[in-house]
Amino acid sequence: MSSKAKTTPALDPRVNPYRSDLASAHLYGKVTAERYVDGVACQVRAGYVSLKEEPTFTARQSSQLLFGEVFTVFEEKDGWVWGQNATDGYVGYLQLEALDDELAEPTHKLTALRSFFHPEPDLKTPPLDMISLGAPLCVVEEANGFAGVAGGGWVPLVHVAEIGAVKADPVDTALRLRGTPYLWGGRTSVGIDCSGLIQLALDAAGLPCPRDSDQQQAALGTVVSADGVGHTFQRGDLVFFPGHVGIMADETHLVHANAHHMATVREPLADVLARAAAGKGVTAVKRLG
Repeated sequence: MSSKAKTTPALDPRVNPYRSDLASAHLYGKVTAERYVDGVACQVRAGYVSLKEEPTFTARQSSQLLFGEVFTVFEEKDGWVWGQNATDGYVGYLQLEALDDELAEPTHKLTALRSFFHPEPDLKTPPLDMISLGAPLCVVEEANGFAGVAGGGWVPLVHVAEIGAVKADPVDTALRLRGTPYLWGGRTSVGIDCSGLIQLALDAAGLPCPRDSDQQQAALGTVVSADGVGHTFQRGDLVFFPGHVGIMADETHLVHANAHHMATVREPLADVLARAAAGKGVTAVKRLG
């Protein structure tokens, strides 16, 4: 046995709610903090909301939460809360005003790229908010071609489907999002980043998906190539690069949200590789089972 002391690898703070002063009670004994608390589950009531790295408006956005997602709050201070998104485990800060402490079990999901909440089942009424693809909704009634959502608001029925009733092809979803502006931390059809695109595409297919590209590379599918060299690509292959990911539309074209085009595009994989700096090529190709 080695005489060197063994150290326990640090838990990933992106998906484990702990700081030096505060941690989730379920992490007691796994991390060191001044105090441990049980979180309070709340639900996002805004169309979508920015998840920040720090509790300030100027802090960098790390992700976004969609209407209807559950966020477990561990701390509330000065109008900000610190907690964890139940969908993908992501931890961060968001504004308290976006949350409701009354939970409604989702029955449907938004299948349109985006839609509007109306105060009444009437398309002529001024919208209350906008929601994006994949938002979980608790539909409690139907009227005049609209779905009434728990907590208030009406969405066109043609824009929603029962959870599990429609499982879209991930590539089709990614292609629907072409032209969406690139946004760091984005998870909506208004603005999206590379891993957000993959997450939305897999969610529409009923497949759980981590938030960041390195987490996706570790968790999703089966490795079919370590570097893509000589590999015969197939539609739906996930292609990973350092800090980046895309999905193959066919044997030669990649769909990805990227900062080169500042948008989601379908382009030849060869062009992507030609732009890559030395040593920044494909790190894995994975295929979903």
